[in-house]
Amino acid sequence: MSNLKQAVMEFIREEEGLTVVEYAIAGGLVGLGVVGAFTNLGEQVRITITRLVTALTTANAAP
Repeated sequence: MSNLKQAVMEFIREEEGLTVVEYAIAGGLVGLGVVGAFTNLGEQVRITITRLVTALTTANAAP
């Protein structure tokens, strides 16, 4: 039982695992922010890209 307690205490003191978890949480929050931003701006981005494609298609089709 003492070995189990010692192993748990060593695991808790280990900081490398916490660093990985912190990076994972930070990455997840950044990902959520990006998804939220594109979701809110998605319609305007779609309209702008459609206008660009139309302009390029029209310019490319001109003799």
